[in-house]
Amino acid sequence: MSAPAIEFRQVYKSFNHIPILAGMDFTIEPGETVTIIGGSGIGKSVTLKLIVGLLKPEAGQILIEGEDIVPLAEDQLIRIRKKIGMVFQSSALFDSLSVAENIAYPLREHTAMSEQEIRKRITETLYLVGLEGAEDKEPADLSGGMRKRVALARAIALTPRIILYDEPTTGLDPTNTEKINELIVDMDRKLAVTSVVVTHDMRSAFKISNRIGLLDKGRIVIAGTPEEIQRADLPLVRQFVNGTMA
Repeated sequence: MSAPAIEFRQVYKSFNHIPILAGMDFTIEPGETVTIIGGSGIGKSVTLKLIVGLLKPEAGQILIEGEDIVPLAEDQLIRIRKKIGMVFQSSALFDSLSVAENIAYPLREHTAMSEQEIRKRITETLYLVGLEGAEDKEPADLSGGMRKRVALARAIALTPRIILYDEPTTGLDPTNTEKINELIVDMDRKLAVTSVVVTHDMRSAFKISNRIGLLDKGRIVIAGTPEEIQRADLPLVRQFVNGTMA
């Protein structure tokens, strides 16, 4: 049996003595697409930052492919982060760099690839996200949906085994939202990655997820398939489902 892709064991995290995660346990298997839902400020984005080691918990273990990353020093975390691609809510592109230079950045920082190999990888990733020929465009010239696609191309440049998405459809119109949903599903199929998505958009969650987990009061209070979540009687779940599926 292979180790889970991601595992939280009794994880506690607080800010200014206010608990955000309070003994969170959660396991994500290799190849799953898991969406975490919950109210604003409840700890969803904090969970993603803990997975990639940008934050450390006060207690508990966070295992990435069986290895507890909590005790690791910053230089040791680099090895873990190479396994993980992250698509930030704001896309977080470097506005002073072209599309190609944005995608090349992690390749130059973390690999010994030649410039020819880097150019080839840029072409490959842009093809995967449906932006062939966009290498020389500037981020300022891109629509919101295109910026998300470039952010995803950069996230997959290092061929990660895990991709984290922080509110990937926020600020997008319905057409671009649907395109991003389809792209997430497509990436999972083509790259065989484990995906963790944080979103408020229940339509997206139902479309892209193998499982959905509801975060409340510092813990995952229910997790299940989209069908199980739609049938769940828990009042908080009904608020999410009914609030967006009406």
